[in-house]
Amino acid sequence: MARRPTSLDIAHLAGVSQPTVSRALRGVKSVNPQTRARIEAIARSLHYAVDKNASSLRTQSANTLALLFFEEAADDDAVINPFFLSMLGSITRACAKAGYDLLISFQQLSGDWHVDYQDSHKADGIILLGYGDYETYRVRLDHLAEQGTHVVRWGAVGTGPGGITVGSDNRGGGAQATAHLIAQGRRRIGFLGAADSRYPEIEDRYRGYLDALAAAGLDADPALRIDAITTEESGQAAAERLLSEGADFDAIFAASDGIAIGAMRALAAAGRSVPGDVAIVGFDDIQSASLTSPPLSTVAQDARRAGEVLVETLLGQLRGDPVAAGPLPTRLVVRASSGA
Repeated sequence: MARRPTSLDIAHLAGVSQPTVSRALRGVKSVNPQTRARIEAIARSLHYAVDKNASSLRTQSANTLALLFFEEAADDDAVINPFFLSMLGSITRACAKAGYDLLISFQQLSGDWHVDYQDSHKADGIILLGYGDYETYRVRLDHLAEQGTHVVRWGAVGTGPGGITVGSDNRGGGAQATAHLIAQGRRRIGFLGAADSRYPEIEDRYRGYLDALAAAGLDADPALRIDAITTEESGQAAAERLLSEGADFDAIFAASDGIAIGAMRALAAAGRSVPGDVAIVGFDDIQSASLTSPPLSTVAQDARRAGEVLVETLLGQLRGDPVAAGPLPTRLVVRASSGA
């Protein structure tokens, strides 16, 4: 083998997962003795040596936390969700206050980032922001959890075992936004967002939308729900589809501000006025939301508190404290796009 062998090479030859290889070489008793013997034999044949000082993030303190941003796919290029960028200042301050350095990395979801971090001593724990399709991402999260890596991620609270999740009250925020549109006299309210298990945060916002419709005695029309990820390009395409299909709608709840801004662009191109013809509410309250024309009504997430809780929760894990982060409250910010 021309390059240095890795635990993934051993896993391939042994027919087991990489976390199983790692546990076997660390002497974890939960690994079947026959499996451990096979793994150890392959490791010897490859001249693979375990670095005892760097075999796990648990065994050595680097006094550093890692913040991993994940790029979201877009038509033209990969982008970082602006809401995640808004957390950066508070995460940095919280780390400094606790005496930790912060290592910031931008990752491609297609890469083996989980292998790089789980068997290195780059950091004592990892904060994950952004993940695209959660069903694909969760496999890597489970590997980290099996390895014993300390992980805290931003997302939909309660979506799985891959580390502790910190997140906002997405369902409550979705209900707030939709109830506000209903209070403005809107009855045909579209939802733009990928509302399924691959995107659990957006799915929760959609559930809040359904809650508000049901509370007002309104039926949810499937024709008014169009899939979109969080970017402006995706929001514009979703609104264009809604228009091209001839749907009757007088309002839109967009699952992110990016989607809302893109939808406003599509409506303007089609000669639809905002909020006269269509009222719009977004989600996140990113910096550009107040700069659109008209300014965008939105559901605000507390980026400052979010960053603090992410760091506090990860440090609690490192200390071995019992930690459980509930959803952070959201707040409706009413601006001109919803007609109020």
